[in-house]
Amino acid sequence: MDTVEIVARLRASDIDEATLDALRITVDRLCTECAYMPGDQLLIEGRAWLNRVVSMQHQRLTLGQHRDVLSLAGMLTLLVGCVEYDSGGVARTHAEATRQAALTIGREVGHAGIQGWAHEMRAWFALTTGDMRGVISAADAGLAVAPAESVAVQLLAQKAKAWARLGDRRQTEVALDAGRTLLESMPYPENVQNHFVVDPGKWDFYSMDCYRKVGDNQISETLAREVLRAGVDFDGAERSPMRNAEARITLGVVAAREGDLEAALAYGDQALRGDRQSLPSLAMVASDLGAVLTQRYDSDPQAREFIQHMRSLGSR
Repeated sequence: MDTVEIVARLRASDIDEATLDALRITVDRLCTECAYMPGDQLLIEGRAWLNRVVSMQHQRLTLGQHRDVLSLAGMLTLLVGCVEYDSGGVARTHAEATRQAALTIGREVGHAGIQGWAHEMRAWFALTTGDMRGVISAADAGLAVAPAESVAVQLLAQKAKAWARLGDRRQTEVALDAGRTLLESMPYPENVQNHFVVDPGKWDFYSMDCYRKVGDNQISETLAREVLRAGVDFDGAERSPMRNAEARITLGVVAAREGDLEAALAYGDQALRGDRQSLPSLAMVASDLGAVLTQRYDSDPQAREFIQHMRSLGSR
């Protein structure tokens, strides 16, 4: 062969762009369905597609296609890790290894977004296990590698949540202001339902959590109602059940603080009945309601029963 033929063979591929486009659409669909698909079903489907992507590495690919396939594998790995952690039980024990695998892929292909989300997952794990300094450290590591990516907004939100739990309202609002400023500088995303996309509605959700923790009932209630309004379709179907559950817990906390036990229990019960749950996040948020109920209504049988129910959620 002459030189041109040799180079032509080097650039040849067994996969066409239509196949890669279909794969991109599938990955986007799975990341979108994270909000409402049952966790066990999403975990099975996510791992199945990850296997298919891995098998593509054995085919002849161009350099660009190889990077694209690895990037898609990285996004699927992030998704699987999130669902593993969400699901609790045995699956949760695999989540950290999955996260590290995604981080390795992100570094290999130089994908700042994948690296940033891998650090965000570490921040989230630390948040739900009570390691607030670990949250701040992980968020800073993510911001260092992906300062201009969408994930940077969520990393700032995780920092704000950590500062709120440390009782520092000033640092909480510094992080919230930085995150909102960055979010407003970015174009509005094409698919706001994608789990790895931060949109204005998601920012209200993060702010709600922070203001509930610092004890500002008025702001947290306003934000919770906005989260619920945005999280329901025109036909009444919930498009964001996990966000809605935490918004209802927030309304329950506010009601309990203001002396309305009946409303607090009603909001809490509705929050815990959802089919699609992030168990670590829901248990963390529900503990706020449990703390108020224990402090103010410990002698009430219904309150004690609900507190026991939330403790069982935490043990799961």
